[in-house]
Amino acid sequence: MARHLDFFRATGMDFLKVQYEKTFPPIPEIKRPSDWNRMPVYGLEFYEEPLRLLEGLVKAVGREALVVQTLYSPFMSAGHTTSDALLRAHLDEDPEAVGVGLERIVQSLLLFVRECVRIGVDGFYMSTQGAEAGGFRRPGVFDRQVKPTDLLLMGEAAALCRFSILHVCDYHRPYDSFAGFKDYPGTVVNLPYRKSDGSRTSLAGIYGEFKRPVLGGLDKKGAIAGGDPKALEAEVRSLLSDRPARFILGADCTVSGTIPWEHVKLAIDLAHNI
Repeated sequence: MARHLDFFRATGMDFLKVQYEKTFPPIPEIKRPSDWNRMPVYGLEFYEEPLRLLEGLVKAVGREALVVQTLYSPFMSAGHTTSDALLRAHLDEDPEAVGVGLERIVQSLLLFVRECVRIGVDGFYMSTQGAEAGGFRRPGVFDRQVKPTDLLLMGEAAALCRFSILHVCDYHRPYDSFAGFKDYPGTVVNLPYRKSDGSRTSLAGIYGEFKRPVLGGLDKKGAIAGGDPKALEAEVRSLLSDRPARFILGADCTVSGTIPWEHVKLAIDLAHNI
């Protein structure tokens, strides 16, 4: 808890994002699509440690800032249970069989969401994957198996809180388009920095397409991760001079834990001053 608070205080961030990750444990017995019926529904005892951390942060920050809890999608949690490659192969082979496991993951994550709300969290940083370019051989897998579980989980999370961030994650692969996420919930949208063709994602285009405030602009591996404060300052000034009407300066995804906190503070201070 202390490191979360230290980072929040040192950088001057406008909300506290809880990064603690309680990923689902591997289940080596899941080797075929039919094995997804082995997926358990984890109860609240599984989330005891991250819930204790969240409760402490909510009490410590109070009304000083919004406290936002990171929430992985059912698809991402299933990938932690096996691997991204095996999960995608199983969905290509027998999506309905894998769907049994995804539904149980939704049940488990909803328990976590409801308890976070009871504790007093202000919102969720709702992270999802699955619609990347070339992610599946079988057409329509994302729309039929992945997206419905996302909407069940994220729909309830967004309905229970006053603030939520939709984050589309490109950790495994880039995207051709973000159109499949337009009907996802989220007060704010946060999308990858680049598409599969290498072009930079247009913040103004995202704002126009999603009709919601945009969080981002900074490449997580770009100037904020480098050693040149002047390059970072130039990037931030450029972004802010051409920002959408409703915009939150940030990175396109979680930045590395090795980045100097001074870099984050520099970007935030510039945004506040401008």
